[in-house]
Amino acid sequence: MGCHKDEQEECVQHVKARLEAYGIKSPSVDADELIRRRRIAVGVIVTMAVTLAIAQLGNGQPVGVVVVRLGYMLIELPLLFIAVAHAYDHSLLRRYTPLKSLALSAAVAMSVAVGTISIAWLLGKVFPVIAGAFHPVQQRFFAAAAAGAFLGLMHLGIFALAVVYPFAAHDARVRALETEKLRTAAELARLRGHLEPHFLLNTLNAIAGLVTEDPREARRLLAALGDLLRDALREGDEMQTLEQEEAWLRRYAEILESRHKGSLSFRWDIDPAVRTARVPRLLLQPLVENAIKHGALRRRGGGVVTVRAARAGDSVECVVEDDGPGFSQGPIRQGAVGLSVVRRRVELKFERAAFRIESSTEGTRAIVAFEAPHATEVAAKSGAMAAAPQRA
Repeated sequence: MGCHKDEQEECVQHVKARLEAYGIKSPSVDADELIRRRRIAVGVIVTMAVTLAIAQLGNGQPVGVVVVRLGYMLIELPLLFIAVAHAYDHSLLRRYTPLKSLALSAAVAMSVAVGTISIAWLLGKVFPVIAGAFHPVQQRFFAAAAAGAFLGLMHLGIFALAVVYPFAAHDARVRALETEKLRTAAELARLRGHLEPHFLLNTLNAIAGLVTEDPREARRLLAALGDLLRDALREGDEMQTLEQEEAWLRRYAEILESRHKGSLSFRWDIDPAVRTARVPRLLLQPLVENAIKHGALRRRGGGVVTVRAARAGDSVECVVEDDGPGFSQGPIRQGAVGLSVVRRRVELKFERAAFRIESSTEGTRAIVAFEAPHATEVAAKSGAMAAAPQRA
């Protein structure tokens, strides 16, 4: 529907142009999708025709009258669908308002219906069997034209359900995916933007102070900072393994331990069984930063930040814990470290996930839990997929 030629590639490009009119630049439309939508339209037309025939025959209408009305519908409906599809495409490509697009589609639908019923009315003057298919009131031309206009509007509604609705559903799905992708990218950029100015400047100041006092330590921190920023700023997959996340956090912690020597230390307890689990990049960094600023560094005499990850049933649980004073001596500064971003990213990436914070006078724990298959299940699925072509 709505294609000038039958070539599938041209139809695909036509639909892509239609979706681009919505602002979607790279829709995943292929020939199979077009064929499916055409079949829906054809199925609706055939269903309406068969339903009409059964209803008319059931009411005792003569067979000749039923055949004429059936033939009229099988001619009028496809013509109307094709004409309205072109009007619909035109409205999208010209970016008409919804009201203007509806008005154009309605005008085209009524024009096609009035035109076809007018031709049928004229043929009825020559062939009595066609004239007999009209209602007695419709024997007058203007009454027949009015009936045609009504049929056109009714069939326009059917067109909307059969042809427009699948496109609208596809558009909504693509828009939702695009929105999620853009939101995730924006949140990752926000984390990067938060990391770069404060952490970078403070670290460079610390390195500057070590250049003369401890050149070896200064060189070590520069190397760690370079690796850290390279990994944080690289483009590519937004997901990474927990092992890669841990490696990044260890370099991050190494720099902070050097900056706050004697006042901050880290402990690591990552279960090897969960190292291959995939998490969003920099997911735990805001939690570690929060544990440092509002926990460990507030403990008199220095504090400890513990990072743990282990399996809990079918889920992986990541915990960032500090031994600071907790919330009782001051709440976390709102918006300081993007804890809301952590919660949102977890919700976007995992169907079943949870994020919570537990605090007491003995410290604070930030817990992220998400569903992840066991390594044996992943291996079994991978093996099955690899073996499938061989069995075929």
